[in-house]
Amino acid sequence: MRRVSPSPPVPRPRPALLTLAYLAFVSLGLPDAVLGVAWPSLRSTFGLSQAMMGSILGTAAVTYFISGLLAGRLMRAMNLGLLLALSTGSVVLGLTGYATVPLFVLFLAAACFIGFGSGAIDSALNNYAAQNFGPRHMSWLHAAYSVGAALGPVLMTALLARGASWRTGYAVIAGVLGALALTFLVMRRMWSAPEATPGEAPRADVPAASAMEAVRRPRVWLQILTFFFYTGLEVTAGQWSFTVLTEGRGLHTAAAGTFVSLYWGSLLAGRILSGFVVEHIGPVRMLRGSTMLAVLGALLFAIPSLPPALGLVLLGFALAPIFPVLMSVTPRRVGLDVSHHAVGFQVSAATTGVAAVPSLAGIIAERWGLQFIAPYMLAVAVLLTVVHGVLSAVADRPQLSR
Repeated sequence: MRRVSPSPPVPRPRPALLTLAYLAFVSLGLPDAVLGVAWPSLRSTFGLSQAMMGSILGTAAVTYFISGLLAGRLMRAMNLGLLLALSTGSVVLGLTGYATVPLFVLFLAAACFIGFGSGAIDSALNNYAAQNFGPRHMSWLHAAYSVGAALGPVLMTALLARGASWRTGYAVIAGVLGALALTFLVMRRMWSAPEATPGEAPRADVPAASAMEAVRRPRVWLQILTFFFYTGLEVTAGQWSFTVLTEGRGLHTAAAGTFVSLYWGSLLAGRILSGFVVEHIGPVRMLRGSTMLAVLGALLFAIPSLPPALGLVLLGFALAPIFPVLMSVTPRRVGLDVSHHAVGFQVSAATTGVAAVPSLAGIIAERWGLQFIAPYMLAVAVLLTVVHGVLSAVADRPQLSR
């Protein structure tokens, strides 16, 4: 008689390690959204044009991408705690450079340290959490990242409002991350033996496969494409919706800003709420439902006669669980032996999506008009749903046994 194999039990991580992971995700988000607040003062300090912000973002993104590609090898080459300590130290070094360097070319060199360190931290933390914390905590960990990304601009704004330099803001963030790097170093042995799911053999016994073995698996490429389209859609909606609403649809600045804030707020709220229900619904069902709901949200936003908040809030809630839940199912979908490589590739693909998909939206707006950006978002949402549907059909079929 055939039966469907039961789902593995949910891991129970050690409280101290879980607390450290949450703090790490908050700290990972701290520097990510600060540049926009610091930019007017920074630009004045170095005498830059507005377009030069792209050189900072591009430099960090390239090194972030390279770091993601190398992350699998780094995770196998050294203790995870040591890797996190060294990578966080690289970010601290870059932020310290931001706070002190006298020349813009040196500022760009500092951005390389931030991008490389951040890519390794992102890959290492997500890989460990995917194998040991379960989808519920993965959702909340990414909500913690969103909290950090929100706190960074608040901190920089508060310092600038009190007359402090933008350099002081980066120095304070460097100090916070420096404390985290020391914590990683002191607690490095806690990460050396992966948490074993009850009833399973220790994961350290799983033989490691090469990066070439990982890229030969179609599931890895389907995961990579899913992450590319997901992050592209998330950032395109966040970066372009304000311009679409103000310059394309004639909304007042305050109203458009409120709608964009609701979008980002729904992403944070959705990740918190999804953590409570993902293990009851199941990660596969949540991913399928979320991708389809994202299409509906994008469709509602693409209809100018409807209230913009309706589509944006629905889109934010729909997208919220996708990234963390996709990460949490990576080991099972692609194979535990290549998951450390796959997670790094996925982080690099996500970085590429953040750069490429919104940039194409700008080209579309330049050639055909802002009114085509919302339909473009809808097309990306459809592509996300189709690619993930193929991935799910290949990777999520029940394993049957006699």
